[in-house]
Amino acid sequence: MATVRHFDLGELSTVRPHEEVPATVRLIECNGEKLIQIDTYGRADRENPNKLSQTLRLDEAAFRKLVELGTKHF
Repeated sequence: MATVRHFDLGELSTVRPHEEVPATVRLIECNGEKLIQIDTYGRADRENPNKLSQTLRLDEAAFRKLVELGTKHF
């Protein structure tokens, strides 16, 4: 699990498609701090397809930066 508090904008030299996986967004509070948590789960063809795979938490600043970057991109 990781908590993100800052984003840097980067570039990729090679871009390829990724497989789709299920995800859940949770609005949580931890030690008095509001966070957005994104949980992803294994692909359907994995040994444990519904097993939690990755968890990422964003604080308010990281979430707002992600929204800003996404708004400009789309």
